[in-house]
Amino acid sequence: MRFDVETKATPEQVLRAFTDFSERRPQIWSTLDPKAYEVRGLGDTWAVARESSPGSPFWVVSRYDWSDPSVVRWTVEESSYGGGGSGTLTIEPRPTGGSRAHAWWESTGARPLQKPMLFVLHHGPLGRLVFARLWAAAFDRYADGEHAAARE
Repeated sequence: MRFDVETKATPEQVLRAFTDFSERRPQIWSTLDPKAYEVRGLGDTWAVARESSPGSPFWVVSRYDWSDPSVVRWTVEESSYGGGGSGTLTIEPRPTGGSRAHAWWESTGARPLQKPMLFVLHHGPLGRLVFARLWAAAFDRYADGEHAAARE
């Protein structure tokens, strides 16, 4: 799956929103199930977390790395679908302000029953559109929240 996101959030805010592995993560990313969210390891530029969406049959444990502040990389270490995968989020400033982020990820080695659902999700235009809108909304909310907190 590949898609681009344009947001009013600065590149620094996009990076902070994507790599916030605190208890706030399910609020930042409203598509995450707080009951399934679990941080298994955390460093200055890396994290390992278990994540899922509410009601989804899928969960993943991914290792995230943001040692390069313009790129976040992740690798699936465990999954409910029996496969793996990896992805990147590349962040760059827009000339008019805000950011443009390019997301790419793939799932590999899924069990036969999960392959069709993952294929549609990753290769269908609806999946890209939905994810792009969800991510843009999350980044914009994060930017708005930071600005509101700075004013108080």
